[in-house]
Amino acid sequence: MRRPVDKSAAALMLVLCLLWGFQQVAIKAVAGDVAPILQVALRSGVSAALVWLFSRLVLRDRWLAGAGVRSGVIAGVLFAAEFMLMGEGLRFTSAAHVAVFLYTGPMFAALGLHIALPDERLDWSQWGGIGLAFAGVAVIFLGRPEGPVSSRWLLGDCMALCAGAAWGMTTVAVRTSRLNDAPAAQTLFHQLVWGFVLLVPAAILTGEDHFHGTPLAWGSLAYQALVVSFASYLVWFWLLRHYLAARLGVLSFMSPLFGVAMGALLLHERLDTAFIAGATLVILGLLVVSGHGALVDALTRRPRARRSRAPESL
Repeated sequence: MRRPVDKSAAALMLVLCLLWGFQQVAIKAVAGDVAPILQVALRSGVSAALVWLFSRLVLRDRWLAGAGVRSGVIAGVLFAAEFMLMGEGLRFTSAAHVAVFLYTGPMFAALGLHIALPDERLDWSQWGGIGLAFAGVAVIFLGRPEGPVSSRWLLGDCMALCAGAAWGMTTVAVRTSRLNDAPAAQTLFHQLVWGFVLLVPAAILTGEDHFHGTPLAWGSLAYQALVVSFASYLVWFWLLRHYLAARLGVLSFMSPLFGVAMGALLLHERLDTAFIAGATLVILGLLVVSGHGALVDALTRRPRARRSRAPESL
């Protein structure tokens, strides 16, 4: 039975959110040396190999036969779409904007699961949270970023929002398929390997395949492949198996906050008033949607373990 989040789990989540919040900054920082789509493709390939080796040699998981034939392809295509849209979005808009829009994924997942699974129905407070988040998205779109940005920043924002939708639909695809009963490493492997297979030709076809092996570029790729896509996701899955998923989900919303802060600090991105107000509404709305279960548990003092085996891409 999963237990409530303790100090150790909270500390691990703090570290994970720092790592996840930094990934958009790392990708954008070396975009001049390595195209963002190519970065994600290469990190996915390396991470897929590491996940397979770790699952077979260390964890010794028994993978679910046949789960990857159809379900794995669907989840993998959605995963590739998420990161292609994120990579392209980073070309036109700020890392801060991408960080906030990408983390609308749980909102789209909640909407999809509300339709697909009877036990995932949203109540009135969660619908209010979704309305609040959508209002925040509208506020961000109505404002114009300050400072030097691409003239196509609105296109970049739309791509980042669509990336969040693809992330949410990936969760729905996993939760409603045989992959929901497969080991977490198997589901992650299918997403990573299809991300590599689809994003490499996508980078070539779109002309976003330039690669200059500078020390900073190699360092960024190593960080993304070894730390984010491999190590941090395995720690996240371990936490999901031992702690209440709803409460972990609430803590995960530190990631866009760290992403915004590091974009301003390291990339000198300027945060306009509309973006700050909209981002605040988005995060508050998502906290209401994802933190509803934890709030009910706290009010009733009856901890409950919600079954959640769907790995989420960050």
